[in-house]
Amino acid sequence: MAVADGDADVRRRRTRMEIFAFLFLTAILMPGLAVATVGSYGLAVWIYQMVAGPPGPPPPH
Repeated sequence: MAVADGDADVRRRRTRMEIFAFLFLTAILMPGLAVATVGSYGLAVWIYQMVAGPPGPPPPH
């Protein structure tokens, strides 16, 4: 019976770790990656526009 109890404990611990991993991925990692992606894209566009100038037609002479 001790083996069955140990097996149940391992299953419970694994289920708990899977739930923790799911919550970590969905609540912390993915939103953080989304913010980092959008922020780095915005920074790249900003730096590009500092070098190349703002978008649009050239000013009249």
